[in-house]
Amino acid sequence: MNLNFSDEQNLLREQIQKFCNSDYDFYDRENFINTESGFDPEKWKLFAEQGWLAMPFSSESGGFDFGPIELSILFEEFGKFLVLEPYLSNVVLSGYILDNSSFDKKNDFIAKLISGEEQISLAYMEQNRNYEFKDITCLLEGTDSLTLNGTKNLVLNGSNADHYLVTVNHNDVTTIVLVSKDTDGLSINNFKTVDDRRISQLNFENVGINADQIVATGDEAEQLIKDAINYGTLCVSAEAVGCMESCYLKTVEYTKSREQFGQPISNFQVLQHKMVDMFIEAELCKSLLYKSMIDMHENNDSKYRSVSALKSQVGLSGKKVGEDAVQLHGGMGVSEEMSIGHYLKRFISIDSQFGNSHFHLKKFNNS
Repeated sequence: MNLNFSDEQNLLREQIQKFCNSDYDFYDRENFINTESGFDPEKWKLFAEQGWLAMPFSSESGGFDFGPIELSILFEEFGKFLVLEPYLSNVVLSGYILDNSSFDKKNDFIAKLISGEEQISLAYMEQNRNYEFKDITCLLEGTDSLTLNGTKNLVLNGSNADHYLVTVNHNDVTTIVLVSKDTDGLSINNFKTVDDRRISQLNFENVGINADQIVATGDEAEQLIKDAINYGTLCVSAEAVGCMESCYLKTVEYTKSREQFGQPISNFQVLQHKMVDMFIEAELCKSLLYKSMIDMHENNDSKYRSVSALKSQVGLSGKKVGEDAVQLHGGMGVSEEMSIGHYLKRFISIDSQFGNSHFHLKKFNNS
């Protein structure tokens, strides 16, 4: 198994690192956490100019045909810098569904996603439901005149989206429909998550749906959702790996500079052992990440199982690394002014996205 990255992939990583080091200062990031959008719109435009928004789209749709390896590199670097911009919701989830669907208007929407003009969020989670996407209570009823009723929860970047890809039950068939945020009968409640991201609840009350708003139905719709979620799971796991690496390195540097009893606390063996454990957890997850992205790149049958193994371990290791980092930083570890506490918040949020550790361990065992 060749675990070496290509020259093109290494250049991509260098480009992302250079951009984030020069343009993504932690304190600048803090200025946008409490804004209405929750991120910097100007940085989103820069993402488009760098070509990052076009990465995973097919060349027929105006993209670069990049796959899971390149996306993993991107998200691993995003994790190191706690990037807020809604790449996951727009490009990975909604972008994948549109690009791989037979939807007539998909190229128009993809072009706007790539340019950064349009934002589209996937709405598939429902209240008091498990992580299985097929458990749908939102109903699309009618024959000639279609009406949508129901509620979707935990919609990533819902407050900034111009359109939503909504999973619905139409005559017991899974269907994906495209709904504008300005549609009559749609009400939106916005929330802030523990890690300072934005999510929304969408309430549909007698929302009229035209036939040309149907993106996919039946087996096609279910496969699109399944694969988009698998891609999303890989990406947030790669992000967690980047978070772990940065968390570990920042902790090592901090313990070298903080002194107790006349010496740096990094000299104490018990703390050295704890930091070694942090390093081991991060490397374990990185190994699982490489296995997952190779399986997805080669489209192996084991790709879902590999991603579940990765996500299960990321949930456990991420929280351990984050908690140990906070402990070694002392009281400063939970302050808003230091990044360490924000990494821990991100680990907690990532664990719950697309299924927590317990869910994916069970899924792995049953596959």
